[in-house]
Amino acid sequence: MSKGKKLLTLFLTFFKIGLFTFGGGHAMIALLEQEFVGKKKWVTSEDFLNIVSIAESTPGPVAINSATFIGHRVAGVLGSVLCTLGVVLPSFIIIYIISLFFDAFRSIELVAHAFRGINAAVAFLIISAGFRMMKKLKKNAFNAVLLPVVFVVMTTFSILGVAFSSIYYVLIGATLGVITWAICAKGKKEASND
Repeated sequence: MSKGKKLLTLFLTFFKIGLFTFGGGHAMIALLEQEFVGKKKWVTSEDFLNIVSIAESTPGPVAINSATFIGHRVAGVLGSVLCTLGVVLPSFIIIYIISLFFDAFRSIELVAHAFRGINAAVAFLIISAGFRMMKKLKKNAFNAVLLPVVFVVMTTFSILGVAFSSIYYVLIGATLGVITWAICAKGKKEASND
């Protein structure tokens, strides 16, 4: 495939995903994986998990960060620019049109019911993406302990209404990963010295 065709395909794919994904970047993750890992095979499963982890950990919306990283991985700087534009333009266009007719749009009963259905579908997309990523996690003691602990803490905090930013979960996970790595590296070094 020529570079021009690949760039156009990237832009159109992200435009389509941006146009039909409701619920933000987390709902988009399942579609990104399906397109770029499953169908096009431009990104491996492991690379995709790394991209999503980086997109979650860096400032900004996960959808835009993912688009930028995937675009760069597949087609360099121009790919990242086109993917980012592709994912942003549909929302920009739709919100601009809605803003022109917001009061009339808000009072349409059909629209209100459509959004209730969309909310249910978005919840499923987010859960589906989470389960797929969970299945692809390496099976080791660290992940086996950290995953359920985070799940229980997040669920408990949500039920109790405790405000705890998801950024802290990412930072705590990163810190625990580094500490575990340092302990394991120190243990291996001591074992090799014996």
